[in-house]
Amino acid sequence: MAGGAASGQRTLRIWDPAIRIFHWSLVTAVGIDLLLEAGTDLHAIAGYAVLALITFRFVWGFVGTRHARFANFIAGPGAVGRYLRSLRSSRPERHLGHNPAGALMILALLVVLALVAGSGALLNTDAFWGSEWLEETHEIAANSLFVLVPLHVLGAVISSIIHRENLVLAMVTGRKESEKNV
Repeated sequence: MAGGAASGQRTLRIWDPAIRIFHWSLVTAVGIDLLLEAGTDLHAIAGYAVLALITFRFVWGFVGTRHARFANFIAGPGAVGRYLRSLRSSRPERHLGHNPAGALMILALLVVLALVAGSGALLNTDAFWGSEWLEETHEIAANSLFVLVPLHVLGAVISSIIHRENLVLAMVTGRKESEKNV
């Protein structure tokens, strides 16, 4: 553990390299897919990459490091409500890993991305080629990312401001300060 630069606080490794590589690879693949028209080779390759990444994350959520495991950060609706209410207080709840609202967003993104990538992969099979209902499912799920992704980024920015920590930097370095005076 390294000491914090100016604050003298300790930093802890929260997100392991596998999670950070997963996160930024997913950002890249989803960005490619949202920018490129369906039917292009690169769109399909990026979609299959998303499917592979989601599969990895599902497995890593059960066997990965402490803060990567779903059991470490998935919380019920009560915990989400308490966390959101705490944001209005002078001492909002702080979590070293994902906070309950962030965990809910992660689950939503993983489910929607699995739906988008899975439906896209099925559309490339003989059995589902040209399936109208599957094309609509793929399009609706993909379009929902235009809401979920900005909400995810906004949540990270708001949380960074409220807790006075740079969550984007933490997702690059894997480290967060162990204690914060909020």
